[in-house]
Amino acid sequence: MLGLAKRINARFLLTSTSEVYGDPLQHPQVETYWGNVNPIGVRSCYDEGKRTAETLTMDYHRGANLEVRIARIFNTYGPRMCIDDGRVVSNFVAQALRKEPLTVYGDGKQTRSFQYVSDLVEGLMRLMEGEHVGPFNLGNPGEFTMLELAKVVQDTIDPNAKIEFRPNTQDDPHKRKPDITRAKEQLGWEPKIPLHKGLPLMVTDFRKRIFGDQDSAATTTGGQQG
Repeated sequence: MLGLAKRINARFLLTSTSEVYGDPLQHPQVETYWGNVNPIGVRSCYDEGKRTAETLTMDYHRGANLEVRIARIFNTYGPRMCIDDGRVVSNFVAQALRKEPLTVYGDGKQTRSFQYVSDLVEGLMRLMEGEHVGPFNLGNPGEFTMLELAKVVQDTIDPNAKIEFRPNTQDDPHKRKPDITRAKEQLGWEPKIPLHKGLPLMVTDFRKRIFGDQDSAATTTGGQQG
């Protein structure tokens, strides 16, 4: 893709990730932080793949004068996500709707920051339309433990939803929170939708897709009987 962008003289956007920071020793994470990544762990292919992508992107920028933009995206959620993609918000919402226990890995005290998809899209557009290369953290600084997230999901969907604890995954970051000072100053961007407002929009979409077949089948049957 970098080669193609060079040949047609296009501006290149790399959607990198907060995972480049690994299990950070600095909190919150700023773009100048180099990270704390295990290069041979079970998560390394993703972490190091994105780090390498940033390296190649900057090499093309410096060596071939390619116009590039780099965004480091933090946890994002919203409608139309894959229901069983394994991401924590998708998991919790789908499990609560299906009356299954919410699976929390480890003690549930690890933190993440969740931004609604429309905030991310706005940030990416401002990045591409602006004159700054980045990298830019694009995320919502609102920080939640997994147990706090589970509570928000319970409050939104089912207060009686159970929580099931499972052993933690290897190299799971303990804390994740973006410092978005650079994005505020250079892009004039910051997220506007808090979790308690964005989550219900996602729940509505998931509910339609999980139970939609039954609903449409019932409607169809009712129509035929009528």
